[in-house]
Amino acid sequence: MREAREEAGLVIAPADVELVHVVHIVDSPGDLPLLQMVFQASRWKGVPEVLELDKCQAWQWFEPTDLPKQLVPYTRAAIEGITAGRRYTELGWER
Repeated sequence: MREAREEAGLVIAPADVELVHVVHIVDSPGDLPLLQMVFQASRWKGVPEVLELDKCQAWQWFEPTDLPKQLVPYTRAAIEGITAGRRYTELGWER
C-alpha cells in the first residue's frame, strides 16, 4: 500500500489487498536471498501516475500472455506463477 502511494499515487486500504504470490529469489551466486511478495488490490482510489521517473518510464496494462520483453525477472516469474495457479516461485537458486 505504501509502495502504491509512493510509486503510483494510488491510495489502497489494507482491507482491499490480498497476498497472491511470493517469489524467493537469489539474484547472483553468493547474494542474500530475497522474498518478493505480490499483492492484488481489489480496489483503489486515484489514477496511476509515474512518480519515480528514475525507476519507471510509464504505467501500462498488459495481458499476462503478452508481456513486454523488458521486464524485471521476478515480476515475470510472479505473473507466470499466478497465471499457472501457483502461490510460490523460486528464481535464481539453480545456478
